[in-house]
Amino acid sequence: MPLQTPDPVKIAILGCGTVGTQVVRLLTEQAAEMAARVGAQVQISGVYVRDISVPRDAVVPRELLTSDLDALIADSHVVVELMGGIEPARTAIVDALSAGKAVVTANKALLALKGAELYESADAANADLYFEAAVAGAIPLVRPVRESLAGDRIERILGIVNGTTNYVLDEMTTKGLPYDQVVAEAQRLGYAEADPTADVEGHDAAAKAAILASLAFHQRVSLDDVFCEGISSVTADDVAAATESGHVIKLLAIAERTEEGVAVRVHPALVPLSHPLAGVRGAFNAVFIEAEAAGELMFYGQGAGGGPTASAVMGDVVSVARHIANGGKGPRESNYADLPVLPISAARTRFQIRLNVADRPGVLSAVSAILAGKGISIETVRQSPGSGGTAELVISTHRAPERDLDQTVSELRQAEAVNTVLSVLRIEGE
Repeated sequence: MPLQTPDPVKIAILGCGTVGTQVVRLLTEQAAEMAARVGAQVQISGVYVRDISVPRDAVVPRELLTSDLDALIADSHVVVELMGGIEPARTAIVDALSAGKAVVTANKALLALKGAELYESADAANADLYFEAAVAGAIPLVRPVRESLAGDRIERILGIVNGTTNYVLDEMTTKGLPYDQVVAEAQRLGYAEADPTADVEGHDAAAKAAILASLAFHQRVSLDDVFCEGISSVTADDVAAATESGHVIKLLAIAERTEEGVAVRVHPALVPLSHPLAGVRGAFNAVFIEAEAAGELMFYGQGAGGGPTASAVMGDVVSVARHIANGGKGPRESNYADLPVLPISAARTRFQIRLNVADRPGVLSAVSAILAGKGISIETVRQSPGSGGTAELVISTHRAPERDLDQTVSELRQAEAVNTVLSVLRIEGE
C-alpha cells in the first residue's frame, strides 16, 4: 500500500564508503528536491557500518551511524546496499526483500553470482529490486536494457565496462608505455586498486557482462557462464601491431544471441578505428547495443567513482520511493527464454595471429595450409622483416569458431617453420 503523503519514505544505507558517503550527501543536500520528485519526504533512517568509532566524512551525521543491521532494515522502507562483497550483503538484501522492503544495490558481484536468489526473493514478496549502479556507473544502461528495449530484440552487446583497463590500454596505445608502468600509474591516480586483479584479469567486467546478458536475453546468465580473459598478457608489441593494422585494443564484454544460443565473454579485442568504441578514452565506459528494431545504440560516460555511482543509486532511490509514496512496482525479472548458454569454443569471430617465422620460401604456404586444414580462411597477411633470418607474419582471418582456432594455434606452435606464436587476438566490431 502507498504511504499517506505526509509520511516520509525511510531510507537505510548499508555501507559508508565513497559511494555511501556521496549518497548521504545528495539525500541531505537535495532533500527538498527529492520530496518534490518523489511526492513525499525522503528521510535517512540510518547508515549501517561495522565500526561506529571509525572517523567518517563530516557530511555523515554521527547520530545516523548504527551497527544494528537488522533493526535498521526493520525501521526502513528502502534498503540501499553499498557494502559490496557477498556476505553480509546477500543476507541483508534477502532479509530486506523478504520483509517487503525495496532494495537498491550497486553490488555487481553479488548480482552476477546470486542474482537468481535475489530475484526470487523480490518476486515472492512483490518488492522492488533496482541495480542501475551495478553496471557502468552513472551511464543509464540497466533501465534502457531492462525497460526501454523490452519491446525489442537485442542481438548483441559490446561493452567497455571497466575504466581501469580502458585507462591502461589507452595509455599503452597513446604513449607507448609498458603495461606494468601504466598499471602503477593507474594505482597512483586511484583508477586501480592496490590489488588490481579484479580489474585487469577481467573479473569485474565479467560480472557486468552476466548482468547485461541476463537482462538483454531474458534468461539467467551467471558469472560462471562468462568466459573471462584479462589484459595482463597484452604487450607493447601487440599495441603497435594493432595500430599498424588500423585497430585499437580494448577489453570488451560481449554478449550475443546466435542460432545455437547465447554466448557471453570478456577478453581483449582488436576494435577497428572506425568503430565508435575505438574512441573511448581514459577511464570512461561505453556500451554498444545492436537491436533488431532500434538498430545500433551507444551509451557513454563515467563508469566509476563515488559521484557517478551515487548518481545512478539516487535515480533508483527516486524510482522506488515514488512507488512507496504513490503506489506501483518496478519491473520483475524476465527469464522466460530457454536458450543454451554456449561455451567460448562455440563463439565465432575474426582473429589476428602474429607469428615469428623463418624467413625463407614456402613458409607462408605452410602456415596457410595449417589454417586451411582447419577450415579457417585468411583475409589479409602482412609480413615484416625480423632479425637473424626471421620475419613476422600478421594474419587476419575471416570469421571462424573459437574451437577451430585453438586447434590451429596448437598446430602452428608445433610447425617447423614457426619459431613463436607471438599473440592471438580476436577482432570485434567489424
